[in-house]
Amino acid sequence: MTTTTLAALVPLLPFLGAVAGLLLGRTAPGFVRPLAVLPPLASLVLAALVAARQGGGRAIDAYTLLTPTGSVPVDLALHIDGFAALVAILVAFVATCVQIYSTGYLRDDPRYPSYAALVSLFTSAMLLVVYSGDLIVLLVGWEVMGICSYFLVGHYWGTPEARAASLKAFLVTKLGDVPFLIGLFALGTDAGSFRITRVLDAVASGGLDHPTLIALLLLAGVAGKSAQFPLHTWLPDAMAGPTPVSALIHAATMVAAGVYFVARLLPVFEASAAAMTVLAVMAAVTMVGSGLAALAQDDIKRVLAYSTIGQLGYMTGALAVGDRGAAVFHLLSHGAFKALLFLAAGAVIHAAGTNSLAAMSRMSHLRDRVPDAFWTMTVALLALAAIPPFSGFFSKESVLGAAERLATGHPGPAPGAAGWIVLVAALATALLTAAYATRLWLLAFRGRGAEAPDHGRQPLSMTVVLWVLAVPSLAFGALAYRALPGWFDGASLAPTLLTSILGTGLAVVGGLLAYGAWQRTSALAARVPLGAVAAHPEGDAGLVEAEAIAAHEPAYGDIAEAPDPADPGRLLLGPLYGPAASGFHLDAVYSALFVRPVLGAASLVRFLDREVVDTYVRGAAALPRLLGAAVRRAQTGNVQTYVSALLAGTVVLTVAVLLVASGA
Repeated sequence: MTTTTLAALVPLLPFLGAVAGLLLGRTAPGFVRPLAVLPPLASLVLAALVAARQGGGRAIDAYTLLTPTGSVPVDLALHIDGFAALVAILVAFVATCVQIYSTGYLRDDPRYPSYAALVSLFTSAMLLVVYSGDLIVLLVGWEVMGICSYFLVGHYWGTPEARAASLKAFLVTKLGDVPFLIGLFALGTDAGSFRITRVLDAVASGGLDHPTLIALLLLAGVAGKSAQFPLHTWLPDAMAGPTPVSALIHAATMVAAGVYFVARLLPVFEASAAAMTVLAVMAAVTMVGSGLAALAQDDIKRVLAYSTIGQLGYMTGALAVGDRGAAVFHLLSHGAFKALLFLAAGAVIHAAGTNSLAAMSRMSHLRDRVPDAFWTMTVALLALAAIPPFSGFFSKESVLGAAERLATGHPGPAPGAAGWIVLVAALATALLTAAYATRLWLLAFRGRGAEAPDHGRQPLSMTVVLWVLAVPSLAFGALAYRALPGWFDGASLAPTLLTSILGTGLAVVGGLLAYGAWQRTSALAARVPLGAVAAHPEGDAGLVEAEAIAAHEPAYGDIAEAPDPADPGRLLLGPLYGPAASGFHLDAVYSALFVRPVLGAASLVRFLDREVVDTYVRGAAALPRLLGAAVRRAQTGNVQTYVSALLAGTVVLTVAVLLVASGA
């Protein structure tokens, strides 16, 4: 079988599995789980074979004309280079783990067949994006992922949170997709083709007439799909969906698509220094803002959501300094440990007896109740905090090293200022990441919340997946930074001494600060009765309020509504805690800038339609109605009246004719 055929089967098999799952979900439920697991597993095997044949060498290209357009043709094309070969393995691997995990996590869910089919379709769409050699075909996978995320985030449609989150995710990503679509058409028009290889050739020969405009339009779509500032607000709310869906979206699909798109078309963005600077600023704001927000969240999945936003900021930061090898390296590393983090969080939530959200302030004694989740999540959090020798250390250091090289004057495709912006923000985020990772670990596994009912041991399908994902979270980075340069652009991914010392030192400081704050707030909280500690949804209380609660002099009227004094995030952030907990009120800003004006305009249109257009329509109908009423009055039914009117008319006509004849 040729490599091209194998590559075509990689996205096709999950698609066929999705179709079969939807058709057989009700009539043959026994086939649902095999149809959920086997297609992505087969795709994983085939993707590994394709990668072995590609070997990091010359890209595999194949195409056939899909449809004649009369202008710029659309081709059904494959373009598989080292980036695509490895990212496809990641997508298929995480999707397989999620499907296996879901067989236990959602074993009693009546809507599991449709869920499993949508996950397979989601996987197929992402694989199409990864392997596609034509931008229009890539756009198909891009949009299919959007509609799949809408249905999967809204899986628990009976809850208002899930319905609102799915709608928000769809609308916000579509807001970015509109300029993205315009940018794709402009790029294809300038390059004379939608084929990726021809687009890159046109860039190399200076064939783009509007590189800055095209790059900025494309960045809008990337910001929406990869949850980058300012279109990131949908991702934390999307945690209302099932936890395995969160793992898939955050680790290998949807949010990874934007980063991968920029990596694949990086020369297009490098053609504009302004676009690279915008990308650097977007990455910097995303990294720091998401780190602060994660430090103030109480729900474990929202912490991980903001963590994903920040780690994607690292990837876009690497792209902003022109190193797509470092970006994709961190994408691969992050995919493993972020999938593990979400699935371990799912085990914690499962132990609490709920499939949705879990407040860390209410967790207690989870280390002994879910030991598999405890140990694997510890590994994943160490990788997230970039502590050596875990995988996150090596991939994050490759980003820091790339930014440091550009900042210190090494020649690159972006301005030196972009290097400084990314480097400073990435170092600050290293401290914040370690702080919120430590806080999550302490609150989740050493918290003093109320004891939840014990729902027994986790299904074997869940615990096995956790330990499988723990292996790359621990060992991938140390092996990959030596092997991956040959698959990418050949640039070194090895950690540099200066950034390694700075990054690791800041991570250790962040972890120690969080631990010290936790010890202090725990001492204060120990003076409060256990049942009296609860998280306030909107309150902004710092150490003063915590001490007041400890002294049984609550600042709030009802101690049940008081902020949790054992949260170290309150002490670390101080007055920033309230704004950070609400995502810096960006939703309120967008509501004031966009939602309310649109609603106001809709009200105006409705008023004009009702009072102006409908009035005109009613007036147009009134005149014939009046004429009809007048004519109806003449229809008396009296024959003598009709004969008299006929004679009178005859006389009038005769007189008129005689007058005309005499005048002539």
